[in-house]
Amino acid sequence: MRRPLLAVMLVLVGLGLGATLLRDQVPFSGAQTGQTAQTTTPAPTEAGARLQNEQNTIDIVRRYEPGLVYISTEQEVVSQNPLGYLFGQGDQTQVQQGVGSGFFVNEQGDILTNYHVVAGEGGQGSATRISIRVMNREQSVPARVIGLAPQYDLALIRPQGLDKSLIRPIPLGDSDTLRVGQKAVAMGAPFGLDFSVTEGIVSSTARQIPIGFSAGGEGITQKAIQTDAAINPGNSGGPLLDSGGRVIGINTQILSPSGAATGVGQSAGVGFAIPINSAKSLLPRLQQANGGVVGPPRLGITAGLVVQGPDRPVPVGLSALSSQGKQQLGLPETGLVVGSVQAGSPAAEAGLRGGTMRAFQGGRVAVGGDVIVAADGEPVDALEDLQAVLIDKKQGDTVNLRVVRGGRARNVTVTLDASSFQ
Repeated sequence: MRRPLLAVMLVLVGLGLGATLLRDQVPFSGAQTGQTAQTTTPAPTEAGARLQNEQNTIDIVRRYEPGLVYISTEQEVVSQNPLGYLFGQGDQTQVQQGVGSGFFVNEQGDILTNYHVVAGEGGQGSATRISIRVMNREQSVPARVIGLAPQYDLALIRPQGLDKSLIRPIPLGDSDTLRVGQKAVAMGAPFGLDFSVTEGIVSSTARQIPIGFSAGGEGITQKAIQTDAAINPGNSGGPLLDSGGRVIGINTQILSPSGAATGVGQSAGVGFAIPINSAKSLLPRLQQANGGVVGPPRLGITAGLVVQGPDRPVPVGLSALSSQGKQQLGLPETGLVVGSVQAGSPAAEAGLRGGTMRAFQGGRVAVGGDVIVAADGEPVDALEDLQAVLIDKKQGDTVNLRVVRGGRARNVTVTLDASSFQ
């Protein structure tokens, strides 16, 4: 699940195999041939001589690292054997393994992590088996999915049969109050090295990057925290903490120049975390999902332009069509075609209208209805663009749409109600 970005690579950090260890190059010092060794006074090593920042990091790790969770998954994948029938063999089942991180968020033992850490084959559903292990315990226990939020790249799981005394929730902070330059401590399992800690600063508080998974397979652009604390494959789902030991984000991706060349992303000092406030607003819905999927707020529309993908129809924006085709159909150059509108939905209440579906080679398109070209001032050309605007909305919030119908543009205000979050 890697997404290229120009000459570098935006990489999900749920699992990484292989690493190159670089030995630090230190200038030679001490006795050399023909020289007399110089005696130096060793630096004090007592706790009292530690820097204030060092002591703060030590205190954070000692107090909150027990709330970190090591996650391992197994996914059964059926591989087809085209020649198997010649030898009386059928398809073969293989087991793919993955690792990641997570952390306790409450006394009930709920564990917050990334969706891609526990996702099933092809990013669909959940893995066949999920296990967790806590600090200072050799044995793992199984865990079950409480709720999945693919578009947010978040998941909530709960261990089965874990001693309650081992549940150590880490307090959640307020990512809206972050400032560039603040201390950031990342915990997780880089390259499977469980219960590891790195430190850096908050490099940006509002970096826009594609996060999560949608029906079309594209990431939904969301605001993310950028940090230079080393994040590597295996760190996914682990907490990013501030100097007070509060969780400010969930580590999710890295920007990796080496990944573009080798296919295996490694830290280049540019890592990203999902702001904890996004997760906090979603937690109640995840806890009530009964193992199901939680999505972003909905307007009550379906996409009216779909093309046939490798295994299923995929919704796309108007930019996927040729200019000549759009002119013949009377459609704008870019936008999200509305295929249908659900009765009683916020979109229906606002007067949005779907079109009549027409088939063309490789897909279908709705004509005669509305085309959403912007939402809250942001250009819209696909479902992902609309979801990016909706993703942080709450019940009662409004979204301002720019809509084209029959060649005429107008502004439409849609108010989100309870049905938008069901």
